[in-house]
Amino acid sequence: MDDLLTEFIAETRETMEALAGEVVAWEAAPGDRERLDAIFRFVHTVKGSCGFLDLPRLGKLSHAAEDVLADVRANRRMPDARLVSAVLGVIDRIGELTDAMETGVAVSHHEDEQLIAALAEQAGPADAPEGATPNTVQPSTARTMARSIRLPVDLLDRMMAGVSDLVLARNELGRKLRDGNDETGTEAAFERLSLTIGEIREAITRTRMARIDNLFSALPRLVRDLCADLGKRVSLDIDGGDVELDREMIEMIRDPLTHIVRNAIDHGIELPEVRERTGKPAAGRLRIGARQSGNQILIDVIDDGRGVDADRLLEKALMAGQVSTDQALQMNWQQKLELMFLPGLSTAGAVTAISGRGVGMDVVRANIERIGGLVDIESRVGAGLKLTLRVPLTLTIIPALTIQTGDQRFAVPRSAIEEIVRVGGNAVTMEKMGDANVARIRGRRLPVVALGAFMGLEGQGASRPIAGVLVVVRAGGGERFALLVDQVMDHEELVVKPAAPAIMAAGVFAGTTLPDNSRPMLLLDVAGIAAVAGVASAEREEERAEAAVVEVPPTLLFRDLDGVDRAIRLALVERIEDVPTASIAMSGGRLRMAQDGRIVAIATCGAPLPDDRVRLLRLSDGATQVGYAIDRVNDIVELAGDPVPAAAPGPVLGVLAHEGRPVELLDPFWLFAEPAASAPAASHHPAAKPLCLLADASDPWTRQVLGPLIAAAGYRVAFDADGEAPADVVIASWGASAPAGGGAPVVRIRPQAEPQGDDSIYRYDRAALLDALRTSVGGGR
Repeated sequence: MDDLLTEFIAETRETMEALAGEVVAWEAAPGDRERLDAIFRFVHTVKGSCGFLDLPRLGKLSHAAEDVLADVRANRRMPDARLVSAVLGVIDRIGELTDAMETGVAVSHHEDEQLIAALAEQAGPADAPEGATPNTVQPSTARTMARSIRLPVDLLDRMMAGVSDLVLARNELGRKLRDGNDETGTEAAFERLSLTIGEIREAITRTRMARIDNLFSALPRLVRDLCADLGKRVSLDIDGGDVELDREMIEMIRDPLTHIVRNAIDHGIELPEVRERTGKPAAGRLRIGARQSGNQILIDVIDDGRGVDADRLLEKALMAGQVSTDQALQMNWQQKLELMFLPGLSTAGAVTAISGRGVGMDVVRANIERIGGLVDIESRVGAGLKLTLRVPLTLTIIPALTIQTGDQRFAVPRSAIEEIVRVGGNAVTMEKMGDANVARIRGRRLPVVALGAFMGLEGQGASRPIAGVLVVVRAGGGERFALLVDQVMDHEELVVKPAAPAIMAAGVFAGTTLPDNSRPMLLLDVAGIAAVAGVASAEREEERAEAAVVEVPPTLLFRDLDGVDRAIRLALVERIEDVPTASIAMSGGRLRMAQDGRIVAIATCGAPLPDDRVRLLRLSDGATQVGYAIDRVNDIVELAGDPVPAAAPGPVLGVLAHEGRPVELLDPFWLFAEPAASAPAASHHPAAKPLCLLADASDPWTRQVLGPLIAAAGYRVAFDADGEAPADVVIASWGASAPAGGGAPVVRIRPQAEPQGDDSIYRYDRAALLDALRTSVGGGR
């Protein structure tokens, strides 16, 4: 019987995880017969199982809910908000009683009748009579149920097949080792053994994985109840429920995600009447999505509420004494936003039962960083807030970089590493600022933590010359700094376990691991090192010192297929990948490739593609993707200055100098435009260049694609955030509000190629755009 009861508890929990969201969705769409049938089947199944397992309390509750739902199915009752609340109340009680059967904890009887009465009357449960005593039933013995999970049979078959292959590989390796005279055969046997172990490990890891739907299933109910309490209206959109994550990781991030959702509804999304006064829809929108990026899962929580005012956060922090005046003067907008995660800091106007006590967001960051994750924040005042949780796929095995300083080795999570550079290279110089070391890496200054001296190891004292390797890392609070180590060993996937409490108390370690040399090794906590070493304040000092320096965009240098060194702005490069040449074919007048369910246009310098595989730069302007075929990547540098314009419009925008050599800078406008829209405009050289003001300065396409085109055409370019006025002509997005331009003519551009019935211009129609500028103000070339 215990086996049957365990199975009943597992099935009930599994169904209930998704059922709360179904009930809420059914309330919003009462005519949805499929959801009604699913809820009815659940309570009917519980009722039937209760009769067989002798569970009278569960049977009585499920029977009452089944009767009400049967009336709804027969159109004898309508599912209004009170009835839905009553059904949710019964489902909650079924969950409580299911948990009680496993833990042996007593659950009061007196609310059962109230829940059943609420179903019959379509009213909320009445308060218990004054002086009533709860009637509890103590179980005769506390049951201890074994933890269990459900696995697909094909996964078990894969694991069993893997074990069989492992035995065969072990036997083969043993035979080769006994022979002792066939090194090639021994290596091949070892490779087979390693491959088999990797497959088994992957299969076993899959047994711990679960769909993130299990995390999202409770959110519709949470949002519904919060909106009812706060008098707000919120539309919830959930995406990415099929992404899989470690079951233990799901439980670790459940509370942080709940904190974020509660804050978004309480603090972020306004009351309906307030939203209508500001021109927003009465119902707010909350979007929650999950996606996999490499070895991380990214969970986005986006609302369209009032956003977070970073200046107000700073004001609160100053009043609370958590930030000094000197620190406040050095902070940029992003660092002010990070104050949201300070303990005890709240911008709530009043303390409520939901939020306003300053407890929550600091716990969110602490919990996420404890499992090796990060929290990113973006805010636009009056437009909304976006929080992104970046968490590893699993807690047990993480990709890491092993490093050595002195005779000690450590591991650093690969997710925290940005780049690795060698001291003394052309791109790196070391400087002294007071007693601290600062590295200048391609013009960017970063504080340096000498790991040996920081750990108190021999050989890295203050008198030792600065040498070694810099590992640039990013801490949880957004601070970037460099770890100075003697050497970088290797990339490995490590099994991480908790370290001893005395070690963890130091605040700079995240656990211990055992690499392939069997010597225990500590995993570094980069956020803890940043806090103990005080690199956050050092980086802010560097940013303040560089505030007046003109920003130089990073540029990717590469060798093209024709052997020429060329470059493109790094902001446009989404990723670099190798693809089979056979996947690229001439179609519709240009080279194209089908990948990930979409057609991607391929651009080249005109040289033939390699026979086997080709390396592609995947370029994106935010809406469109283009692939550019290259030979190899050379470096990432900061190329300053305006390029010398090319002789004629084409794939090359102009020429820049780098290390005494000319480098051709690609024209992204040309690459993204359709071939028919690339006709060159007539040449014209005005004595005074007209000023063209580009609206939407925050849009990367405007700065990285449109701006260089207009400048190459012979106009001065300013952005709406530069404060330069008056403009001779304004270029703005189609449908946007009229930008400030001192009465200058406005040229509208649209993202769609199809005509929209107005005078707007397709944004990749070069000839029409330049012709509109000449018609408005003349000039250009």
